[in-house]
Amino acid sequence: MKEVEVWEHVLKWGLAQNSNLIQDSNTWTDDDFKKMKATLQNCIPLIRFFCLSSKEFTHKVRPYQKLLNNQLYEDLLNSYLDPDSVSTYNILRPRKIISTESTARIIDSQIVDSSIVSTILSRIDKTAKSKFEYKFELLLRGSRDGFTPKKFHELCDGKSKTLTFIKIKGTEEVVGGYNPLTWESSESSGEWGETKESFIFSFKNKNIKNAIISNVKKTECAILYNSIGGPLFGSDIIVKASSESAVYDIIWCRKLYYEKKIRETTDPFFIEDYEVFQIKRDN
Repeated sequence: MKEVEVWEHVLKWGLAQNSNLIQDSNTWTDDDFKKMKATLQNCIPLIRFFCLSSKEFTHKVRPYQKLLNNQLYEDLLNSYLDPDSVSTYNILRPRKIISTESTARIIDSQIVDSSIVSTILSRIDKTAKSKFEYKFELLLRGSRDGFTPKKFHELCDGKSKTLTFIKIKGTEEVVGGYNPLTWESSESSGEWGETKESFIFSFKNKNIKNAIISNVKKTECAILYNSIGGPLFGSDIIVKASSESAVYDIIWCRKLYYEKKIRETTDPFFIEDYEVFQIKRDN
């Protein structure tokens, strides 16, 4: 069942408990809203409102906004008006689970959890019917496939709409980015991929409250293609090696072609693991 259908059934149940009310909330008085809110007080916290599309929110939730906690409603509204906003509200795990493996997560990742994935997906596609009409195909995992540019290009070249997650060794910090373009290999010193849809991000301790999401600023330098590089987001996330078959040894984050600084330091770091997923609509 889609989350909007869960919400609709909860409303129907609430109306059944208040037989004097009709579904059209425009006819309700303040007292009517108070009665309905009291009826649904144990149900509303269980609704995954952040899984709704902007259209569903506008037509199915907004008419009943007086039933919701003020902070919850403001966070919901902000999530649709500003793709970079991060809610302070306790976002529940997805109700519908999709995975490339038989695991209890929406993504077969050893680096991130569903709350991070939901935050990223809300930034990628605000028009989706729900955040969970996707499937994630694992293209590469460093601990499984290796940490070389050659393996990255073998497994990821020609693939579009990819998410990269990089776990920084010795920390609980994850950085990465979204590339709507295909990954390619360039034999020259590097070629640029232009897009306005890419962004980079960082999460500390898998906590979405500490998330930093940075949109591309110089769109003509959004993605860098290089045969001795892995996933290169502008010059802001650099993952390179001395040769195609060598292990990555040039890795850092800095602010250059994207809007925000995603790490406090520009010092080089080591990768504990990294994953690249291709995002596909689950029809």
